[in-house]
Amino acid sequence: MLIGIDDTDSPAGMCTTYLGAVFAGKLREEGYSVDSMTLARLNPNARYKTRGNAAVCIETNAGEKGFDLACSLVDELADLSCERTNPGVAMAESPLPSWFYTKAVTDFLTIEEAAEFLDENGAVYKGWKNGRGLIGAAAALSASFDDSTYELLAYRHHEEKGERIVDRGSIFLAEEKTYPHTWDSVDFGNNVVVCVPHTPDPVLYGIRGESPEWVKKAVSYIKSEEPFITALYRTNQGTDAHLLDARIADIKEDRSYRIRGNVSSSPSTGEGGHVSFLLSDEPGISVRCMAYEPTKEFRDVVRKLIPGDEVTVCGSFKGGSINLEKIEVISLAEKTFAKPPVCSCGKRMTSAGTGKGYKCRRCGEKSGEAEIVHIERELPLGWYEVPPVARRHLSKPLVRSRAKN
Repeated sequence: MLIGIDDTDSPAGMCTTYLGAVFAGKLREEGYSVDSMTLARLNPNARYKTRGNAAVCIETNAGEKGFDLACSLVDELADLSCERTNPGVAMAESPLPSWFYTKAVTDFLTIEEAAEFLDENGAVYKGWKNGRGLIGAAAALSASFDDSTYELLAYRHHEEKGERIVDRGSIFLAEEKTYPHTWDSVDFGNNVVVCVPHTPDPVLYGIRGESPEWVKKAVSYIKSEEPFITALYRTNQGTDAHLLDARIADIKEDRSYRIRGNVSSSPSTGEGGHVSFLLSDEPGISVRCMAYEPTKEFRDVVRKLIPGDEVTVCGSFKGGSINLEKIEVISLAEKTFAKPPVCSCGKRMTSAGTGKGYKCRRCGEKSGEAEIVHIERELPLGWYEVPPVARRHLSKPLVRSRAKN
């Protein structure tokens, strides 16, 4: 059986992946198998999403007893006092049609659509309060990954709210020893630990990588308080599963896109240090692209763009803007400026007045042609990404192409 769970946490604490880890531990304690653990991140722009918008799926031979156990854990652990916490648990004998997961990670679904989908496919399910978690639970049962990564999560007990004890230097060492096969544990450029949260949930730290072996190796270097429990999930994190290829005229709010076009305005830096420019893919059609202050040095790349540059942008469309996660510079426009020509006498001319060309103040010679100076562009072609400290769960880090080579 496959058992999907979602929407058990709140801003005050708890975590659906933690409940999944506890569930798997109890299944093993009672003699049942845990054949796989899946973590599916869903649309990062969902209005009612949890912190990371994650649903989990546990494969087990526990059958109905497993379903009952999952439901009892939701009763015990979910933060049902929070208005926005509306858990769902669903069980099926085999993976459900994958279109539901695909839509859940790229678009939106209703509670009614989730219940209808589960009914049509013979699933057993239970929702708490308004049952919104059934959307994620159904998505977890239908999750089919074209690409996948792994995350090893270590947890404190869910009632522990004190400061996390994790040795900072050991995490930097773990990244040094296992990069590029693991990533985003730290941000070397900004000297920040990324894998230890600051939110009031049970996660102690999480290590992401290409395989179970690599994440386990990274964890072997980490010094921390003794975890209450750990879990290894196969996941769609770091895969760009949320991105849709589209034309600007067709994009919709709160979806994430990959769009190819040309820069049509010079980048400008606004209040707060945010950098923006316009992107066009056909005459008269454009969209604003934003590199917000938290993306740090990534903004310096954006500032080097000029009108005419051909690029591919990746990011979520929110509030009328593409919030940039990555950008590919495909080709560069020529950057030039005009200055007065040099006279035959060797002196540089000056302007003779608006629309009147140029004139030499020494000998009086005139010219209507300016000297065009070509400026070398300091922007190599290729992909650029936001730093780890600003990366979203689903965004695929460029280093993954190195890890597979």
